[in-house]
Amino acid sequence: MNHVVDTDDTRVGTAPWVQRTSGRLTPTERRALLRPLARTHVQNAVGRLRLAVGLNPGRKAYLPSTLLTPPNSALTRAAEECAERVLTRPLLNHSYRTYVYGRALGELEGTNVDTELLFAGALLHDAGLVNPTGTADFTLTSARLAREIAEQVGLSSDATDSLMTAITMHYTPGVTVDAGPVAYLLAAGASVDVVGLRSWELPKATIAEVVRAHPRTGFKPVFTEAFRIEAARVPEGRARVLQRYGALAAAIKFAPFKE
Repeated sequence: MNHVVDTDDTRVGTAPWVQRTSGRLTPTERRALLRPLARTHVQNAVGRLRLAVGLNPGRKAYLPSTLLTPPNSALTRAAEECAERVLTRPLLNHSYRTYVYGRALGELEGTNVDTELLFAGALLHDAGLVNPTGTADFTLTSARLAREIAEQVGLSSDATDSLMTAITMHYTPGVTVDAGPVAYLLAAGASVDVVGLRSWELPKATIAEVVRAHPRTGFKPVFTEAFRIEAARVPEGRARVLQRYGALAAAIKFAPFKE
């Protein structure tokens, strides 16, 4: 059965918005993203300072690794098979790390989430960054892959909507839990891995363990180049906003990870 997303949702970053606009922001929408982006800059500066002086909340946190083990279901297996087929190794490892970081933040703050949807979203969210074509936002391709997998395993319409919007919204500045726990924690997990945002909230052991399991080899230059291409390919999109006003390349370079 073909799944049709509700096209009435006009929020920037949702699946209906990306489908309708191909990810192109209006001037008003672009300006509206600057405020949450500025808040993110401040949050990152304060958090990194706390990390540097050893006053970060993560130093006292503990999460058993078994709690962060990915779920095993028809959906997660299909998403994993697709990701392993489509993604390059740096992006695949990033996707696994994104799940663990998002799930860990959810556990620490008590945010309940459908872990199957979070895992599937994490594994598929950057699929569109590989060999992108056309002039539409890369998350449109990622969400279409997710929809195909959702239909393949018989996922409900509501769950499919949540999965697709989590994927298309994950790099919109200022995603909150109001967007739904899957979208919120997917965005949070990706932000930890890409620029180190909220890394100070996580136990060092959790970060070390996930990096051992899914190494960051070559990630920073690969991801920086992928977003450079995306910003040039969709000049009215969110990647260009992050490059221009979020200093994304510098944020990636100075993220608290070696590579």
